[in-house]
Amino acid sequence: MATAIQKITLSSSRDIPFNKLVLSQSNVRRIKAGVSIGDLAESIARRGLIQSLHVRAVLNADGVETGMFEVPAGGRRYRALELLAKQKRLNKTAPVPCVVSDAASGVLMEEISLAENDERVSPHPLDQYRAFQAMRDKGMSEEAIAAAFLIDVNVVKQRLRLASVSPALLAVFAEDGMELKQLMAFTVSQDHARQEQVWETIRNSWQKEPWQIKRMLTETAVRASDKRVVFIGIDAYEAAGGIVLRDLFESDDGGWLQDVGLLDRLVSEKLSAVADEIAATGWKWVDAAVSIPYGVTQRLRRLSGTSLDITPEEQATRDALQTELDGLVADYEDADELPDAVDQRLGEIEAAIEELDNRPVSYDPAEIAIGGVFVSIDTHGSLVVDRGYVRPEDELPFEGSGDEAAVEDVDPQTGKIREPAIQRAVVTIGGRVAPVEEEEEDGIKLLPERLVIELTAHRTLALRDAVASNPHVAMTALLHKLVSDTFLHRPATGVLEANVRQIHFAAQADDLKDSASAQSVTERHERWGDHVPADDEALWDWLIALDDDSRLELLAHCVSYGINALYERPNPYGGSGVSEHGLKVRMGQAERLARATGLDMVSAGWRPTVGNYFGRVTKTRIVEAVREGAGDRAAQLIDHMKKGDMAKEAERLLAETGWLPEPLRPADADTTGEQANQEGGEVALPAFLSGDGEEDEVADADDDEAMIAAE
Repeated sequence: MATAIQKITLSSSRDIPFNKLVLSQSNVRRIKAGVSIGDLAESIARRGLIQSLHVRAVLNADGVETGMFEVPAGGRRYRALELLAKQKRLNKTAPVPCVVSDAASGVLMEEISLAENDERVSPHPLDQYRAFQAMRDKGMSEEAIAAAFLIDVNVVKQRLRLASVSPALLAVFAEDGMELKQLMAFTVSQDHARQEQVWETIRNSWQKEPWQIKRMLTETAVRASDKRVVFIGIDAYEAAGGIVLRDLFESDDGGWLQDVGLLDRLVSEKLSAVADEIAATGWKWVDAAVSIPYGVTQRLRRLSGTSLDITPEEQATRDALQTELDGLVADYEDADELPDAVDQRLGEIEAAIEELDNRPVSYDPAEIAIGGVFVSIDTHGSLVVDRGYVRPEDELPFEGSGDEAAVEDVDPQTGKIREPAIQRAVVTIGGRVAPVEEEEEDGIKLLPERLVIELTAHRTLALRDAVASNPHVAMTALLHKLVSDTFLHRPATGVLEANVRQIHFAAQADDLKDSASAQSVTERHERWGDHVPADDEALWDWLIALDDDSRLELLAHCVSYGINALYERPNPYGGSGVSEHGLKVRMGQAERLARATGLDMVSAGWRPTVGNYFGRVTKTRIVEAVREGAGDRAAQLIDHMKKGDMAKEAERLLAETGWLPEPLRPADADTTGEQANQEGGEVALPAFLSGDGEEDEVADADDDEAMIAAE
């Protein structure tokens, strides 16, 4: 005969007046956790008591019920009701829903209290995100949801953003296949297909960090901190219909701009508008671009303008600012940290003083007619207008005397001085230059050419002998010519046939002009250029007056502009370009100079990046570089990645390792090669230039993917 299963009996439920309830000392919860009592009280006031209290009758010494009930489970709810009663928002006799357990039960109240807390399971975070989304879909605003749950509205926005991630990824998160921080990283993009593609790429890899996910999702976007964005303003971009990706969970410097083409168009339009305004002032040409390549101004003559005097009103303003600045510095000179308001004000004062000190410069109209202006954007996104440059082809022809020049300006029919012709400036945006055709002018020949050649040949021979007999004059003449070439960019004419042929970089990386070396060269050039007289006779006198140390320093500076350590493909058929022998001599001498100067490219500030190295070589070379600089383990972590991700990860891994590609590494001393070079013999090319080196393998198909940095 089968044994009957004993049925359980659930505890009864009834309403008990609040003033008949007391908090049990058997409640196991002692440590504060979760929602505060005040917030719980507000929730009860809004929604009512969602969960009943668990109570047990209080017995006297004889085991008889006293009419009071203690609360072993639900102590926080009891405290919240107690707070509402103290605030007069709940009657002390208000009925409270309670589950009443048998006082004679053998189950301890501590067991009930612990079980009630221990068996409670919080909802999965995804359930909360979806609940918020459902409430919003039914008409509740984000602010109303935040007020209902006593949380900040940004928290609601964040959780709603999490619920908007691809359903496929939410399913992975629900099954604990993805961490919350990874799900948060996917919210920077609204493209579900791209989110799923990125997850498929990284799900089985070693690297699944949030920063990598965000980088992959924004690799074709531009950061809001980019100088182009700062220049036009992100509001203008959004007003034009541009989309901005934002990270609600971490600081993102304003987000990422998704439409790069729109951004570039807006930048070009704004630069063009500025260039047109400048062109209307009479300059011959205006060259506008996001960045002006390093060294482009070196071959141009710089006009010497006249700084406008400061007006009495401007001087009074500057004096007031300086007084305020001195007062703030004195008041806070002993402070460990400046208050935010004071720090901001100091920055404003310094910027205003700098603006007043940078006086506008006026130029001679005749020089404006042959000169031009560069317009660009600096690293902070500010407009840079650099006026007063003359190209060699725009230099006015040399006239024999002032009288002859004056004749050219007089109309032969009326006898009146001609007005200068009004010219239309040539505006260049992003390197697209409209060519200017100029008429050739015949030089004036005072004597037959053959006679002039014969006479000047005699003079040349006599001058050679005289200069050779006076070394001091010879050095001054050489330095005079070098300084003229370096600073004043005069045409290649003169009594001395010696010059520095400044080497310009036809191909250069974008970061070249911002490198430490470029800044050092520019600073040194400007330091000397501030003192070089523009007048030819004054320049000679100035050079004679220099002490020997200064002359040698200046000489070294001028000579440095002729250094050429560039590699170029040898021309095996002769003619233009460099021969194979010439290239070997050049590179051998470059190695010798590097050893003599102790050149170290790491100390010079060079670091391998996606733009200057990793994005330009094959995957095999990237892995080998990481193996050399960071070890085998690091190389194994990236060898499975696609080209773009591999390049970016290699940049991060090798940032501070001091690794250098072979063309930049310091060469070992080779006295044999140096001696051969001194004697005019063959000099072996470095391994990276010789045909014996490792051949680059054929790049994988994904090596050809466009690599557009997000920054």
